[in-house]
Amino acid sequence: MFERQLWGEEYERVMGLDEVGRGCLSGPVVAAGVIFEPGTFVKAIRDSKKLTLTERKKLTEQIKKEALYWTIQWCSPTEIDELNILHASIKAMTKCAEANGANPDYLLVDGNRFSSGLCPHKCIVGGDDRSMSIAAASIIAKVYRDEWMIKLHEEYPYYGWDTNVGYPTAKHFEGLKKHGATKFHRQSFNLRTDKQLEE
Repeated sequence: MFERQLWGEEYERVMGLDEVGRGCLSGPVVAAGVIFEPGTFVKAIRDSKKLTLTERKKLTEQIKKEALYWTIQWCSPTEIDELNILHASIKAMTKCAEANGANPDYLLVDGNRFSSGLCPHKCIVGGDDRSMSIAAASIIAKVYRDEWMIKLHEEYPYYGWDTNVGYPTAKHFEGLKKHGATKFHRQSFNLRTDKQLEE
């Protein structure tokens, strides 16, 4: 575990960072940052994509109780259109690291791209499967974003957000074709299917 090595090097506030929603057509990109007390080990925590909805919700409550610090931040569809999705994702994770009270002394970041002058950091490809704090961040970020999109579905019921949470699906494209885009759609993304483009 990367945290164990860093704790042994006397880093006390190791923050795991991850984001969700990069591949969506609508909604924000949401990032989370989690710091555990040195020596903490929660066996059940792993990549959010490998957990059921019930497991994610249960672990979210456990993570929030047991973490030394946690935060959730995001970038809006407008910011995504202005920055592009990569830079918006990095910005959302940077917001976590710079959040009030966070004060990390080392950052573990899921993926291969990140930049910050705040403190040392390490990018880990597949980090949500290799780092407890990154996995914890992936879990709470996904639960938060999914619940956000499901709530938006009540106001915009045409796109299937209650099941696809903004990702491209046939239901989502059908809603776009019939009702057009909302203010929550990413205008810089391809909001049309190949079939629609041919028509």
